[in-house]
Amino acid sequence: MSKAVTVAGIDCGTNSIRLKVARVDEQGMSEIVPRQLRVIRLGQGVDKTHRFADEALERAYAAAREFADILAQHPVDDLRFVATSATRDAENREEFESGIESILGVRPEVIDGAEEADLSFLGATSVVDRSALKPPYLVVDLGGGSTELVLGGDGQNAPAGQVQAAFSMNVGSVRMTERHLKTDPPTEDEIARAIEDIDAHIDEAFRTVPAGRARTIIGVSGTVTTMTALALGLTEYDHRAVDGYRLPVSEAYAVDDKFLRMSRAERRTYKTIHPGRVDVVGGGAVVWNRVLAKVSQAAQADHGEGIDSFVASEHGLLDGIVLDYGRRLLTS
Repeated sequence: MSKAVTVAGIDCGTNSIRLKVARVDEQGMSEIVPRQLRVIRLGQGVDKTHRFADEALERAYAAAREFADILAQHPVDDLRFVATSATRDAENREEFESGIESILGVRPEVIDGAEEADLSFLGATSVVDRSALKPPYLVVDLGGGSTELVLGGDGQNAPAGQVQAAFSMNVGSVRMTERHLKTDPPTEDEIARAIEDIDAHIDEAFRTVPAGRARTIIGVSGTVTTMTALALGLTEYDHRAVDGYRLPVSEAYAVDDKFLRMSRAERRTYKTIHPGRVDVVGGGAVVWNRVLAKVSQAAQADHGEGIDSFVASEHGLLDGIVLDYGRRLLTS
């Protein structure tokens, strides 16, 4: 019998916190507890104040207590808690780290953008069916506070560990909404300022990541999967329909533009959108539109062929955390 470990991973981002419990062995990982997600908006106001709000911390602690109850029913060999963009920016992050440690018995690891990018790439490419996809792959992890662009995979072997270049941009659904899209619905001037801000960050990222070499875009995160579900016309979110779906970018542009310009009241009528994303999904949509457009333009310039579709994936950073940590435990 092959050696295996049971691992729990927690991904705490700017808008949401997720838990995954899985068995990891030499063949990969198999889920024990279906992925748990809570929208906690930990990054509320962090872009402006550089501090966690008291109410945001309380939401995070409440979710951590729920996760602790789940873990009490499903014992694990070890747990890794990873915190990303909002925690990197918060001056009072030690308070958050101590609070989480008192609940879960493990201190959050605040990883940098480079490690976040590597783990997102591992998670996305270890699960997606690559048989019909052309390498290199550009994995785009569009979060609440940051967006990672990761280029890798040569098509010869499993792409884990084959990251060629990565960059973490300080643009995301929450950050762009709080910084620019303040009117409900947003004005054209606000949208224009958001686009200018996003494009500047993408241009900076492209100086590190030669995104034009990409032949396939894999989009991960709540924004990407939500907008894909809306493009598919789903009346309620269904991860089975979304995960691995290849969507033409023209359809993505249309649905992104539509929901970016909607009022929050209009968005609330769509059960496909998680209630915790209603106010920020437009900010995520404009980031996603600009990334798709700029990558396609870069690909056209690089090898004479733009990218006319992307693959939506339910798997990203959280899967990478669990798989990477499980592999490390197996070899320790």
